[in-house]
Amino acid sequence: MEVDFEDLVTKQLDPNDSSQTRTQAEHAALLTSLDRATRSRQLAVPTNEVAIRVRLRELGEPMTLFGERPEDRRDRLRYVLSQIAEAKGWELEKDAGAGQDEGGVDGKDESDSEDEEEFYTEGSEALLVARRSIADFSLANARKRISRQKLEAKLPLSKIMATRKSVYAELKTYTNLGSQVGDERPISIVRFSPNSRLLATGSWTGTAKIWNVPSCTPYAESKESKNIFKGHSDRIGGLAWHPGATLSQSTSSANFITGGADAKVQVWSLDNEQPLRTLEGHGARVCRVAFHPAGRHVASSSFDTTWRLWDVETGDELLVQEGHSREVYSLEFQSDGALLCSGGLDAIGRVWDLRSGKTVMVLDGHVKDILAIDFSPNGHQIATGSNDDNIRIWDIRTLKAIYTIPAHTSAVSDVKFYRAPAIPGFKFPYTIDVEGKTKDEKQSAAAFLNGSDRIKLEEGEPVENEVEVPLSGLYLASCGYDGYVKLWSADDWQLIKAMSSEAGGRVMSVDVGSDGKFMASGEWTRTFKLWSAENISLTL
Repeated sequence: MEVDFEDLVTKQLDPNDSSQTRTQAEHAALLTSLDRATRSRQLAVPTNEVAIRVRLRELGEPMTLFGERPEDRRDRLRYVLSQIAEAKGWELEKDAGAGQDEGGVDGKDESDSEDEEEFYTEGSEALLVARRSIADFSLANARKRISRQKLEAKLPLSKIMATRKSVYAELKTYTNLGSQVGDERPISIVRFSPNSRLLATGSWTGTAKIWNVPSCTPYAESKESKNIFKGHSDRIGGLAWHPGATLSQSTSSANFITGGADAKVQVWSLDNEQPLRTLEGHGARVCRVAFHPAGRHVASSSFDTTWRLWDVETGDELLVQEGHSREVYSLEFQSDGALLCSGGLDAIGRVWDLRSGKTVMVLDGHVKDILAIDFSPNGHQIATGSNDDNIRIWDIRTLKAIYTIPAHTSAVSDVKFYRAPAIPGFKFPYTIDVEGKTKDEKQSAAAFLNGSDRIKLEEGEPVENEVEVPLSGLYLASCGYDGYVKLWSADDWQLIKAMSSEAGGRVMSVDVGSDGKFMASGEWTRTFKLWSAENISLTL
């Protein structure tokens, strides 16, 4: 049977029909639900479990519910954010990166987004005094360093190559001299004293110890001393010597500092096993600490996403520096004292000008956490070690990475450039003998280590007669969780020597003595090791 269009009966909808109204409402609700689901998928929701919990807490929601799995917790956060966005009329950019942080929708307007840009806060009068002091110190050191480098640039290439070949040949014979049990838990940090006669170790027990080199026997300033500097209730992550310690610094003054997971920085002398003072202010674990080359200030990095500058003599906190989006793990001062480089678990490094407080360079290239940093003695290169197993070499002059070293097969835990003492007649290796010297001679040695100029030429004298080939910065030491300590040339960044810890454990820290005789490594196996050439003389 054929039906024409004209035969169809037109039926008018009755607005009073409840069944028809219900159908329309259900249809509208379905459309709204689909629209809400579509918009919810456009929300930027963090994937990191810690970030999800923090975001829920910020929104006034329980961080976790009974029996809730991580994926359920993320879905709950997405639902909460969608409810907030819907209440605000879905004033949301579809681009998840526009006007949003990692947590998602927060209703920020244009003025709020401007607050996320670089900003400055007013510092204290004490910070101003510190910045001026650092500027005076660094400018004088930079002037001397540049003058010295200009003279060194005139050295014959053959002389430079001969010196490098001699040093590298010595390094290729390095081997394990011995191992010493340092504590009951892993040795997290090792650092040589400025005169290379002592080695300080820090461990996960929260204890620091001092050892004689090369005997590896406990150091004791007095008969009552037990060589146990217990000042932390949790693991030690950072340790640094005062630049004048064991040289011109009195044993009763501040000689070294430690930073621990109890969020404290302790200042120690060598003749007292109780800390001289405690620097408190961080809100989370302190990872690394460093002494400024002038010896008056110290810096500390922390899991509270800041690094801080302290006056070691007064114990005052001078600066709380933000700038990293995640925990700050490593930091180091430039040898001139003008700059500080910090590295965080955000895989970003930042170079800060201590004289102005500004960021002068961003080290963006690693794909995982930056765990180690060291400035080259030449003043313009930086080495960074990362959880991505690589070491990157950065040049401040070009503001970019100049080389990437595929250094280890696991995380790079520490990097250290070799720093030779600026003493006339220094040969590699060499022992700094300060025993029996006068006070003036000791102060002179300390000044050399702080970068004083020692190169002077008579007018018309051939440059090669006075200027020696610089030994500082000739090579770089690194260690990793793959159980290896490695040495790299600092000109073409090639491997010189790879040394296995043989115990199969992680190597957590490495340092190079300034006398060129020994290297030390701290390990997961609760031991520290000394490394040196096979034919090294152990007599001091």
